[in-house]
Amino acid sequence: MDHDPNFKNLILDYPRQALELFAAAHAAGLDAGAVVTPVRQEQLQAHLGGRYRELDVPLLVTWSNGNRDAIVFVLEEETDPRRFSVRRLAHYCLDLTELLETDRLVPVVIFLRAGAFPRELVLGHDGEDFLSFHYLAYALASVPARDHLESGNIVARLNLPNMAHRREERVEVYGFAMRGLRQLEPSSVRRRKYIDFIDIYAGLDDTERARWQTEFAEEAEEMTRLSERLLTEGRQEGVEEVRQQLLARLTGQLTRRFGALPDSVSARIEAADTDTLLGWLERAALADSLRDVFD
Repeated sequence: MDHDPNFKNLILDYPRQALELFAAAHAAGLDAGAVVTPVRQEQLQAHLGGRYRELDVPLLVTWSNGNRDAIVFVLEEETDPRRFSVRRLAHYCLDLTELLETDRLVPVVIFLRAGAFPRELVLGHDGEDFLSFHYLAYALASVPARDHLESGNIVARLNLPNMAHRREERVEVYGFAMRGLRQLEPSSVRRRKYIDFIDIYAGLDDTERARWQTEFAEEAEEMTRLSERLLTEGRQEGVEEVRQQLLARLTGQLTRRFGALPDSVSARIEAADTDTLLGWLERAALADSLRDVFD
């Protein structure tokens, strides 16, 4: 599974909370007036390319009072530490600072799985260092989940299954992640979206899921209702989208063949359901007049 898009969405949906978790020391100065904005990356792809540099998330932080210079945070998720290249990260950061004309940048790499990874890049000769580069490493698999079970940071709560915990704690960790989503996210659409995020990383089996439904009954019931409601709404939206497409096709076809439509005909078309529109479309292909279509 490619986990990068999952984390990219998480960071873009909750940029401030992501910075407060993954770069706590450098984000400590974020106040209510600070604005966190994702940096558009389309202009970077032409000359940088590649999976790593396309899927990182640069965030520009500015202060409304203008007392501090803007700063760029570069956040990147790396599932397997063995695939991480500190040289690529350094190259990208240099390109980004040149593009944005800033020297203020904090690179952060979020490691999803345990493993060794280089902490810095030093280039030099004969004992003299000419270039030294390091970054903030956040190794999720080494962070105790129990330390964040009741965190008020939604990014931390959603990532509980990725944090360190024993197998027998998995249901509890999953339950507190779902509870955090329920308590900290008011949007039903985002709740449904991040149910999937938690499920992907928790990987409960049927027995564990049954335990969760018993031990966290309130969350289980609400999340089930939410999933069912949004699924129903999605189906209804799909039906309406099809109806609108049929309406546009029918109106266009009739106008081309018979000219401007009377208001009474337009009103009938607007009020028709999908099946009726389909029937009229079939007749319109062979009709010699509007009466042949509707009567």
